[in-house]
Amino acid sequence: RHTAEHPAFLPNARLLKLHGKTKQIFELVDEPGHVLVQSKDQITAGNAVRKDQMEGKAAIANKTTSCVFKLLQDAGFKTAFVRQHSETAFVASRCEMIPIEWVCRRIATGSFLKRNPGVKEGYRFTPLKMEMFFKDDANNDPQWSEEQLLAAGFELAGLTIGRCEVDIMSKSTVAIFEVLEKAWATQDCTLVDMKIEFGVNVTTKEIVLADVIDNDSWRLWPAGDRSQQKDKQVYRDLKEVTPEAMQMVKRNFEWVAERVKLLLESQVKGRVVVLMGSTSDVAHCEKIRKACGSYGIPCHLRVNSAHKGPDETLRIKAEYEGDGVPTIFVAVAGRSNGLGPVMSGNTAYPVINCPPITPDWGAQDIWSSLRMPSGLGCSTVLSPEAAAQFAAQILGLNDHLVWVKLRASMLNTWISLKQADKKLQECSL
Repeated sequence: RHTAEHPAFLPNARLLKLHGKTKQIFELVDEPGHVLVQSKDQITAGNAVRKDQMEGKAAIANKTTSCVFKLLQDAGFKTAFVRQHSETAFVASRCEMIPIEWVCRRIATGSFLKRNPGVKEGYRFTPLKMEMFFKDDANNDPQWSEEQLLAAGFELAGLTIGRCEVDIMSKSTVAIFEVLEKAWATQDCTLVDMKIEFGVNVTTKEIVLADVIDNDSWRLWPAGDRSQQKDKQVYRDLKEVTPEAMQMVKRNFEWVAERVKLLLESQVKGRVVVLMGSTSDVAHCEKIRKACGSYGIPCHLRVNSAHKGPDETLRIKAEYEGDGVPTIFVAVAGRSNGLGPVMSGNTAYPVINCPPITPDWGAQDIWSSLRMPSGLGCSTVLSPEAAAQFAAQILGLNDHLVWVKLRASMLNTWISLKQADKKLQECSL
């Protein structure tokens, strides 16, 4: 027999959270350390002062959240999301939630204007404006300072939320906003502001992005026009809730759920072509290809000598120029580098020199990559991984899926250093 605590759609589940406004959380008996997040067909505003049923909202919200978390996870962010389970539910790692809503703003609007009289709507925050709010429905989620959060000394899943953890959440919030802002820009849609929550993974003891990110979580203005807003603010602004008004709100939510799928697709897909002077350079070039793969960039390896076969060098160049795919050429040539300068002098595409430096003549050979005749603009990067990263930075200007991987990598490097510093200080103490 199925009850509210043991749902028919998943018999081996036990209810953990009964009274969520828009979702329920079930413990998965067959998957220790995991939960099922089940959305509801309910929409609320003002801490549920206004509350209505919206048929189909659970599926819309679940589709939106699943796509957003997939984008972030593929980029390299640590999240609680595991997989979409059904039309209205997803599986997540079990977390103890940190009771703070992190709000990130690009444009001043809404409650910010009420709390900061004199600031005009539309003021653009550069850098982003960060705020945090303590989750306390009885007191309307009061705004907190970093000092209050540190003073609270929350301990969750064995992790004390101190300076290191607060800084990680703050930095992560900015990076996550920037990634979603970049993604929505491909749909000519402005991400105005956003709220997210973090939890401590009970298994790994790591801070991860948790809860949901759906159309309740942000403000979206197509073409930067507030009058076209597609988010929950439309529901908040209703003077009267009528069936016709709710249909309009639902259409907006459906619009977002359809567009959010497009955030997982590249509009412009580029590539890297590595030209090596000899097969003896293959190991060096494979490092470039592997690093390109980490950014999701296709990488082609070719062998040619600009000294011994300049006509073939130019034929290969023309082959990749002729199909309209954005291309970065990387020239890998030891001794005297003819590939980079010849390519640079004959193509408008970017050329990166990445010579394999040897201990004997490396100090002399490098000059053939550094001193160029006038009119040539190829750069020189010695590390194969750094050459791939530089290529990714160029392609990322027009491919948001490459850019988001670069942004997540920056964040993860910063977090690793922060955690290493914390560990060293604890050892010293």
